[in-house]
Amino acid sequence: MGLEHPLIGLPGAPAGPDQDAILKSVTDTLANKGFVVAQLDKLVNWARTGSMFPMTFGLACCAVEMMHAYVSRYDLDRFGVVPRPSPRQSDVIIVAGTLTNKMAPAFRKVYDQMAEPRYVISMGSCANGGGYYHYSYSVVRGCDRVVPVDIYVPGCPPTAEALVYGILQLQRKIRRTGTLWR
Repeated sequence: MGLEHPLIGLPGAPAGPDQDAILKSVTDTLANKGFVVAQLDKLVNWARTGSMFPMTFGLACCAVEMMHAYVSRYDLDRFGVVPRPSPRQSDVIIVAGTLTNKMAPAFRKVYDQMAEPRYVISMGSCANGGGYYHYSYSVVRGCDRVVPVDIYVPGCPPTAEALVYGILQLQRKIRRTGTLWR
């Protein structure tokens, strides 16, 4: 059949241009016969980027801009981003606004209830670093002190375009990771 090669399938086969050329020829041969060849991790990451379900965690004025990003002008649904009301159905959480010390345990509990892999978008200067209330006794100086943050959206308040750009950056990050588990 012409697809046999002594280096394919052997443990310790040398990686590099020779192996890439061999895999490309095998893929091209299968594609010509009507088969679709894909890597499983790339397929899973493609599915993840096309169906992100954010848990909206609107805490202050940034939540209005987050809502603005879901309406007809920006329409996050076209990117496959559909908000979910339950953390068990969500894989992204958008923290929009001022996180207070009183709200931090509830925020962490919601984060812990989300399924893996989970991602966090911090939206606005208050969620990013405390904002104008940085020195207040009641404000957490960034939600990254409570949960790990993947994408920071700057601004006070950040625009809906900035949130859309942050979501596109998160999709790019998911595609780039290339792993099934985080």
